[in-house]
Amino acid sequence: MEIKKATYVISSPTVTHCPKDERAEYAFIGRSNVGKSSLINMLCRHKGLAKTSATPGKTLLINHFLINDQWYLVDLPGYGYAKRSKTVQQKLDQMIRGYILQRPQLTCVFVLVDIRHSQQTVDREFIDWLGESGVPFAIVFTKADKLSKAQKQANVSAWMQALTDRWEELPPHFITSSESREGREELLQYIDDINQSLTR
Repeated sequence: MEIKKATYVISSPTVTHCPKDERAEYAFIGRSNVGKSSLINMLCRHKGLAKTSATPGKTLLINHFLINDQWYLVDLPGYGYAKRSKTVQQKLDQMIRGYILQRPQLTCVFVLVDIRHSQQTVDREFIDWLGESGVPFAIVFTKADKLSKAQKQANVSAWMQALTDRWEELPPHFITSSESREGREELLQYIDDINQSLTR
């Protein structure tokens, strides 16, 4: 699949404000500063689509982008940003969980993880919660250009292996880089395959 058109549609404070049509939605989420906006812009080949910022935690709403007039890419606020007040973080968590659990159009959640780090508790808790809630998801490792090929594979293997303490079947995963565009085709193909299966 090639993205020929990517249009910003709406930023919603709650799930009830999201678009009313039935198009499939693919949500992107991760810890603050994981490179989410850069990844979205790389996937869409649109530098200014999702707002990147030197300050983590800028996304505070549910942002919908319509792709090829066919499906939505949804940019969700990051989780686990320590510098937010507890009240703001709780409000964001409620918004995120409300969207994920109540949005029938949500087809898959892509959880972004920095490939350079070992498994963080906040990522693991979120992934376990998705599994317990029966939400389809995939893991997207970001910033792959920062490591050698051997180190990339070693880090991803260790990260996925750490899931086996609770997970019998491991979720799909992708290795990506916004700089080198690594993983772009694989990720878009995965979305395309799901979209094709929905129309059968």
